[in-house]
Amino acid sequence: MILLIKNIKKLVQVEHKIRLKVSGKEMSVVDSIDNAYLLIHDNLIEDFGEMKNLNISEISKDAKKFIQIDASGKMVFPSFIDSHTHLVYAGSREMEYIDKIKGLSYSEIAKRGGGILNSAKLLHQTSEEELYQQSLKRVNEIIRQGTGAVEIKSGYGLNADDELKMLRVIKRLKHTTPLQIKATFLGAHSVPEEYRNKRSDYVDCVINEMIPMVASEELADYIDVFCDKGFFTVHDTDRILMAGMKFGLRAKIHANELANSGGVQVGVKYNALSVDHLEYIDKEEIEALLSSDTMPTILPGAAFFLGLEYSPARKMIDAGLPIAIASDFNPGSSPSGNMKFMQSLGCINYKLLPEEVINATTINTAYAMDLSEELGSIAKGKIANLFITKEIPSIEFFPYSYASDLIDMVILNGEIVETMNC
Repeated sequence: MILLIKNIKKLVQVEHKIRLKVSGKEMSVVDSIDNAYLLIHDNLIEDFGEMKNLNISEISKDAKKFIQIDASGKMVFPSFIDSHTHLVYAGSREMEYIDKIKGLSYSEIAKRGGGILNSAKLLHQTSEEELYQQSLKRVNEIIRQGTGAVEIKSGYGLNADDELKMLRVIKRLKHTTPLQIKATFLGAHSVPEEYRNKRSDYVDCVINEMIPMVASEELADYIDVFCDKGFFTVHDTDRILMAGMKFGLRAKIHANELANSGGVQVGVKYNALSVDHLEYIDKEEIEALLSSDTMPTILPGAAFFLGLEYSPARKMIDAGLPIAIASDFNPGSSPSGNMKFMQSLGCINYKLLPEEVINATTINTAYAMDLSEELGSIAKGKIANLFITKEIPSIEFFPYSYASDLIDMVILNGEIVETMNC
């Protein structure tokens, strides 16, 4: 099949030479083509350029199936890449939302048996089929909102059986939805109640029982640890990442959400694909990241929802670092996977430019999922994951209009998967 999108007002985030990531001052640059066309052959981007160079008869002459879309007045963006989510979960936690309104902190709610432990209890009581059906609804929601690839973590099981249940649901979503999905094993998300005063014993359980079982069923691409104040120490994290590495699981780290935990440094030590949260980051962490291949990832939804410190994203970019922005979609601290809203929060709360948040939610999040060569920009040979906007005046209007539905059509793997009413 050949799919031609023509008369595009602006084709955004084009690359003539594929980049793996964008850092420092380069983050403020997004290349675009006005009055453009985009040609898709089967599931790949075959060509793009200015309309004046388009020869429709040449393109269509040998095509068995040729579809044209007129995008007059509209823009085309590469799909969002969401590199940090927990969207496979059971139920919801809106009562904790009320606790937050009343002034309780994230740590205080966790100490009362809420937070992650609450989600673990709900997940344990939910069948694998019901967990899949709940999660499928969330997947369909983020597809409608423009996401084309997503990382999904386990971590609400906290025992071998329930962690495997989560990972099997993620694997099923990989095979039954058009999203590109990467799975992350996060057995060390919290310490379960029965191990409350025996954290090192639980770490032993993660290392000796869970990791080998996850690896034997090939259920995960990555391994993660919540290395932070009140959760897992640098020593715990070091042990878990070493064990995961032996089974071919590359690291991704929750780090420095609640304090300067040392999580960034241990992540860099193990060549983590990304270190995520980073509400607390100083010169030492920045220097460690500058000498690494690890992607710093901020999660504006969690900081917004919990009222946390905002990660010093501007400081990191000015130091020459790349930045990725992900949703942290989860029931307790960021109950939304809307990456357009994450872009808006990046501009409003972190003082990032529209071009910077575009790079942070496409190319750089693709890097944080090891997908830069396949997704994250409009480039020849990349998978055709993109969306067409409604009629908008500028790229700046997209994050500026933070609560508006501006997506008209979603194309994943070269096929139209969702069309919204204008």
